[in-house]
Amino acid sequence: MSVIGALPFIKPMQPGPSVSPGIQRRHTLPASEFRPLNTQDAISVFEIEREAFISVSGECPLHLDEVRHFLTLCPELSMGWIEEGRLVAFIIGSLWDQDRLTTDALTLHKPRGSTVHIHVLAVHRTFRQQGKGPILMWRYLQYLRCLPNVRRAVLMCEEFLIPFYQKSGFKVLGRCAITVGNLSFTEMWYPISGHAYMRRNSEAIRFPEHPLTLPLTKTDAQADV
Repeated sequence: MSVIGALPFIKPMQPGPSVSPGIQRRHTLPASEFRPLNTQDAISVFEIEREAFISVSGECPLHLDEVRHFLTLCPELSMGWIEEGRLVAFIIGSLWDQDRLTTDALTLHKPRGSTVHIHVLAVHRTFRQQGKGPILMWRYLQYLRCLPNVRRAVLMCEEFLIPFYQKSGFKVLGRCAITVGNLSFTEMWYPISGHAYMRRNSEAIRFPEHPLTLPLTKTDAQADV
């Protein structure tokens, strides 16, 4: 990220009030923020994922080594929801370069691809039934609009999850060619048609090198039901 490109987005620092040496400042964590994940988050990610999926389908979309793999190759395609320093929900994605998903899409990241393959979305059990999944997906899809080469997002899910993703705007693409054990999946897609303004300025708000902290808005709070 160039300094010149960042200038319109940087507010000049204002001198703060002087603090008496005898008064210690109290530092608090932001109540809610969204940021890219890194390999240090891998264990927390996998613990949430394992609890969410093993009890339902008996399989995890990503094993721990695969979580580390994607958070090393493409951390900019992940998003974590942090509340008071604690990971409560996350999405992990990678780039893909074909029209439909194949078995290779489960483990490969194609840097020249224009499709984001969403591997997994999971919410910590303590924070479920609060609308966090749809809010996180909305945030993630809005972020993808800032990436100039991304044209769509795809995912594969079991049949009972189709209505959940349809509410986020995904459309059924057809039966997925990938099977895991006895599980079969439906492939779904979402068009990424970002605004020109957002694409022009994507270099100034690049997610990976300079994590984008997004505070919870009033609109989000209303949607979190």
